[in-house]
Amino acid sequence: MNTTETIQLNAKKAILSQSESIAKLTNYINEDFTKTVEIIYQSKGRVIVTGIGKSAIIAQKIVATFNSTGTPSMFLHAAEAIHGDLGMVQPGDIVICISKSGNSPEIKVLAPIIKNFGNTLIGMTANEQSFLAQESDLILLAYVENESCPNGLAPTNSTTAQLVLGDALAICLMELRNFRSEDFAKYHPGGALGKKLLLRVKDMLDTSHTPQVNPEASIKKVIMEISEKRLGVTAVVENNKVIGIITDGDIRRMLNDRDSIAGITAKDIMTKNPKNIASSLLVAEALDILENNKITQLVVLDNQEYKGILHLHDILKEGIV
Repeated sequence: MNTTETIQLNAKKAILSQSESIAKLTNYINEDFTKTVEIIYQSKGRVIVTGIGKSAIIAQKIVATFNSTGTPSMFLHAAEAIHGDLGMVQPGDIVICISKSGNSPEIKVLAPIIKNFGNTLIGMTANEQSFLAQESDLILLAYVENESCPNGLAPTNSTTAQLVLGDALAICLMELRNFRSEDFAKYHPGGALGKKLLLRVKDMLDTSHTPQVNPEASIKKVIMEISEKRLGVTAVVENNKVIGIITDGDIRRMLNDRDSIAGITAKDIMTKNPKNIASSLLVAEALDILENNKITQLVVLDNQEYKGILHLHDILKEGIV
């Protein structure tokens, strides 16, 4: 077997091994899992997630997911906890301690201290008989039969299982809180995701470039307006109401179809009832309209008042897609 085939085979084996381990986690979603979700939901404190080694990295990701979905959370490294960082644990906080074996030295020191503080301790472990499991008020079983590592040593399936259980907790809490996309947006104001959830048409609209002509405008006037405003389109406005649009494509088609343009006016070549959107709507909604109708410009109207043109290229430049 050549190198390419070997690499691909090993990759597929690793993926299948992990997917099979994750599928079996559904067998361990029990009463303790339900109580964990309920306790976190009802808590007025924070969720402190701690671990050691690879489990600490998973804990950090779970904290990030909790915080972005409405569950205030903090990461506590198990090794640093017993050297001063335990001060971050406050009365009313819930502690989730992650450890595959549940018997590491740091966990054996940390778990009893948490219990002495009076905080609820939730152990996420693969070993129901471990020290962590025995000390915990509730157990989230992240058991896997094996690692996808060929030596069975490197945490692979086990850390993925921990990660998935953390995501399952977050999703259950989101459902209980009726956590919506608007709520999600508050915690993700930056980057493409933030723009998609927050940016509105009015935020992008250039009101200094609102191309428009009247219905009787000559083709020369139409071409000059399209060229000057550089949006590839102009609105046709009559009595302060948009009655149509003309794109640069309409101009090209007209020139191809006619031998003479003498006497032709804007109303002769305009597209009536153009697609439009209100300035208060999300740019993501505008993008959906553009894609569904296979067009590149939208007329922006507020109570039938012409506000400008939103162009697909402007949306793309914002990095929303």
